[in-house]
Amino acid sequence: MKTFLAMWIRRFRTMVRYRLLLLTSTPIFITLLVLIALTMYWTFMYTWQNALKNVRADLAVSHHSMVLLQKQQRMRLTSLTESYDFQYLMRNDEAALIDWVSRQARRYDLDFVVLHPASALGEFPKSNRHLLLQGEEQTFFQRLSTPELEDLHADLPARAQIPLLQEGAIETKGLVSRSLIPIFNEDNNLQWIIDGGMLLNNSTSLVDRIRDLVYAADTLPEGSIGTVTLFMDDVRVSTNVPLDSEKLNGRAIGTRVSEEVRQAVLDKGETWFGRAFVYDAWYVSGYEPLKDHNDDIIGMLYTGYLEWPLIRIYLTNLVELGFGIVFVLLVSGIVVYRGARDLFLPIEKIHHVVKSVQVGKDCRIGELDLVEDHELEILGRQFDSMLDLLQLRNEEIKQASLELEDKVKERTQSLHEKTEELEQHIKLLNQARSKLVTSEKLAALGELTAGIAHEINNPTAVILGNVELLQFELEDDAERVKEELEAIHQQIDRIRNITRSLLQYSRQGGVQDEVTWQHLNPIVEESLTLVRPGIKKKAIEIEVSLNARCCVEVNRHQLLQVLVNLQMNGVHAMDGQGLLEVKSEDWLGEQGEPIGAVVHIKDHGCGISKENIDRIFDPFYTTRRSGTGLGLSVSQSIISQIGGEICVESEPGEGATFSVYLPEKAITDDKLELAVEL
Repeated sequence: MKTFLAMWIRRFRTMVRYRLLLLTSTPIFITLLVLIALTMYWTFMYTWQNALKNVRADLAVSHHSMVLLQKQQRMRLTSLTESYDFQYLMRNDEAALIDWVSRQARRYDLDFVVLHPASALGEFPKSNRHLLLQGEEQTFFQRLSTPELEDLHADLPARAQIPLLQEGAIETKGLVSRSLIPIFNEDNNLQWIIDGGMLLNNSTSLVDRIRDLVYAADTLPEGSIGTVTLFMDDVRVSTNVPLDSEKLNGRAIGTRVSEEVRQAVLDKGETWFGRAFVYDAWYVSGYEPLKDHNDDIIGMLYTGYLEWPLIRIYLTNLVELGFGIVFVLLVSGIVVYRGARDLFLPIEKIHHVVKSVQVGKDCRIGELDLVEDHELEILGRQFDSMLDLLQLRNEEIKQASLELEDKVKERTQSLHEKTEELEQHIKLLNQARSKLVTSEKLAALGELTAGIAHEINNPTAVILGNVELLQFELEDDAERVKEELEAIHQQIDRIRNITRSLLQYSRQGGVQDEVTWQHLNPIVEESLTLVRPGIKKKAIEIEVSLNARCCVEVNRHQLLQVLVNLQMNGVHAMDGQGLLEVKSEDWLGEQGEPIGAVVHIKDHGCGISKENIDRIFDPFYTTRRSGTGLGLSVSQSIISQIGGEICVESEPGEGATFSVYLPEKAITDDKLELAVEL
């Protein structure tokens, strides 16, 4: 980016046509930029102020809607007290009146209706008692606990419960709209108090009705949604704010308001307008506090609509304005460019000749169709004269250069040939030295491990014999030390397994090296048959793909041992669950000729780190507690004895792949010695 910018800066500084175009376009461009900035500022301020005015009006409508709904609630209770049945029971059967009233809640579209006798006046707060004695009807919001809800109606505590999303708790308090109407007898004494109202928790029909009143059809930008919410403290107890603002799914009941709004409305008692993050999206929002009969803030009323559709309209207008400005710039640039065409054409011709000369072309400026004394015409003639002199000098230099190149080629050709031969000899020497050192190390290590294995076997046999003699002599008393004796037997078996592996590694124990022609696929299938019983209780899947057709010379039992060992290593690496892939295929040379066969065993386990991958074939190196560290070294020894090789590829965390390469003709020790003698 910096290079591109520097290139254009250099062009404007050095090329006349670009500087002329820039100078003529700059005033227009600056004027349009100022116009864009002013338009953006005015548009933004007008749009945002208009959005805030709208949300203020929406909140006012929601407030008056709540007042109207509370008034309707009080009128329903008044209608109940003025009904014939109520008046009749109040005069003739006061005992049945309380039960009858409690059953009228559904009829009058209320969540609870309770008739209190005048003797229960002391149960109400002081502010309510004073108004009731004066005969004034009251409607107010109130936050009630579970016992208080149950006193009003048995179903209210269960209906009031709201799971708090993302908190794992349940809000049990209820927000109610409550009305109290005093009833006086003929002597103008307080006789009854009728108490009724609505539970606002989970009251979706209420907020939907207010939303439909506030946000009529086609009053919001396309794609926006209007929302109304009732809060108890800072918890949404009734809302039509969706859980997913893109798909418009669910309701965000049980979520909390943002900290900024909570402090302003609940703590300070202010009415708040602005952009607020409502659960999962930004809304143009308005909040006002809800107060109870004691003028304490117990919740909030919210209205708002999605901000993004408004921003989208604003951005669309800016894009349209931008395209218009770009179009004006292009038109003005074209007009200026065409107006200066008579000046640009000679300059472009000179520029074209200069570029052509730079790439080696032989061309001249010639006539520019200008008046004889024009500065560009004089410049063109002078430039042509310099090009003639430059061409003459270049031909002389080129001839001298060709002669020098011929001499250099002759003297350096033989040096290149000798260098290539020397590099090839050095490469072969390094390969032979590396193989010789490896063979010497393996031979010395084989003799050492064989001696160690035989020396360990003798005391192990004595220990095993004495332990069995102790068991025989102790008879029934051996039960007291049964666990200790079994532990000794287990450790002896472990020692014998290690010595057996050592003997096999040194090629002085185990199955005799009987190398015969074998089909590879049946041996692979037999190894899988031996492995499957050991993984029945594990969540291991085996995927097999046997495509090898070439026969190989191998010791069947030893190859079977190698394959089982590699497969079990893969099972252990996956910690008892995963996919084990076993594949066979022909081993082909660079020209496609058959060399032998190869078996790939791939696990999806923990993988092998880069610092350990070069050590895994070393004897006694292991990363498992129960391992001896001889499995891979013995397997490598078995395969190398017939001229094969075991290769490994691994990425930590993604698993490892072990590939066993088997030549078509085994290279035994006798064949190897014969090849060395020849």
